[in-house]
Amino acid sequence: MQSTETHIPSSGRLAGCTLFITGASRGIGKAIALKAAKDGANIVIAAKTAEPHPTLPGTIYTAAEEIEAAGGKALPCIVNVREEQQIISAVEKAVKTFGAYTISKYGMSMCVLGMAEEFRGEVAVNALWPKTAIHTAAMDMLGGAGIEKQCRKTDILADAAYCILTKPKTFTGNFIIDERNIIFLVGAAQEGKKLSGSQQEGADGAKPSGPVAETFRVIQGAVNEEHVRSTQGVFQFELSGDGGGTWYIDLKSKGGSAGFGKPPVAADVVMSMSSTDFVKMFTGKLKPTLAFMSGKLRIKGNMALAMKLEKMLSQLNAKL
Repeated sequence: MQSTETHIPSSGRLAGCTLFITGASRGIGKAIALKAAKDGANIVIAAKTAEPHPTLPGTIYTAAEEIEAAGGKALPCIVNVREEQQIISAVEKAVKTFGAYTISKYGMSMCVLGMAEEFRGEVAVNALWPKTAIHTAAMDMLGGAGIEKQCRKTDILADAAYCILTKPKTFTGNFIIDERNIIFLVGAAQEGKKLSGSQQEGADGAKPSGPVAETFRVIQGAVNEEHVRSTQGVFQFELSGDGGGTWYIDLKSKGGSAGFGKPPVAADVVMSMSSTDFVKMFTGKLKPTLAFMSGKLRIKGNMALAMKLEKMLSQLNAKL
């Protein structure tokens, strides 16, 4: 199952950039570091292994030697990501040594959406996932002899990371799969086609009914000024299937409101999904994060507000 794809050539675009990489003493982290080092990048190696491990290869110091041999500059730092002070200390060393760090690899995939919106225009935040198993020392320990035949090399993930790192900072808030270095933008999918007026209102002008309408009726009765104060956002829902159409929750205008049709003011977030999944999500049977990650929910707009709505759902579930 080893990858036979041609590696992406180094372009030199990361020359002078500083990467803060956790887990860079071996495996995927080190592969990304070596790829960037070929451009002449500065690498902060933030990992726990300072002394040789009896079974796992490499330390932060041997990784530093490889990085510098590849053409980069290295700063090995002992960092356990569970220890906040060690992280702070490593960041301070990075700033002192290289002036600042401009790119980081960190295990924070589920923070991508909020951080991408919070730092939009300043720092790009993306998550990279392997489509299948990657051969690392950890895989050897878990899978035993021969496991490498069922895995891809770390190089494919390093190439995919390189593609992301060399993009402009406007490329942000994406969940990306490394398959053949093709980038799938889960969060950038277009909104589903809006239903026609006859589909939304019905030929006889009757008010919508069914599970979706009942859900919004309960939401309307549950929202209050506190929700408005803490959220300050307007959400539009484009739902497909029975009881679908355009619906909204206004948590910005005084008192708040929810109902059928377009919101009274411009929406900050537009969510597209099926009516069935919408009802499941609002009754606690489908977590919004899982819905998004599986492609059942598409989001356009302010992702930080979308995350606020998820918190509100936990308060409403008891009433729905």
